[in-house]
Amino acid sequence: MRILVMNGPNLQLLGVREPGVYGAQTLAAIMDGVVAHGKAAGVAVEWAQGNIEGELVSRIGAALGKFDGIIINPGAYTHTSVALRDAIQGVALPVVEVHLSNIHARENFRATSLTAAVCVGQICGFGALGYNLALDALIARLRAVKTGKDRA
Repeated sequence: MRILVMNGPNLQLLGVREPGVYGAQTLAAIMDGVVAHGKAAGVAVEWAQGNIEGELVSRIGAALGKFDGIIINPGAYTHTSVALRDAIQGVALPVVEVHLSNIHARENFRATSLTAAVCVGQICGFGALGYNLALDALIARLRAVKTGKDRA
């Protein structure tokens, strides 16, 4: 099983940008933990970060046939990108949306996710742990589908 973890704009600034909101860990440290978590579960995890919407859209399209599912933290594109939504919907891979902060408890504009409706689920508000929670949920979903115990 192969999972792609995608991170959107400004997430390369983790550890520096608003640590009170996003935590003190760097993106690389968080992703090292997710890769290790996946390895322990027998799953290969690859990760990427991008600030440019079109590059993220292209990466989602290129995942088809290479990955079994995607975890995405779209960052600010969560609230603005119909293109990311369409790409997620277009590849028809199971996708879990993740956010470090609880987007529903922040500014009103952050509570709206254009991408969540085309994802199998959303995890937010648990900091870096949210990525591992998303990975566990996605693995469980993929295994259930493979065994016919879930129709996703």
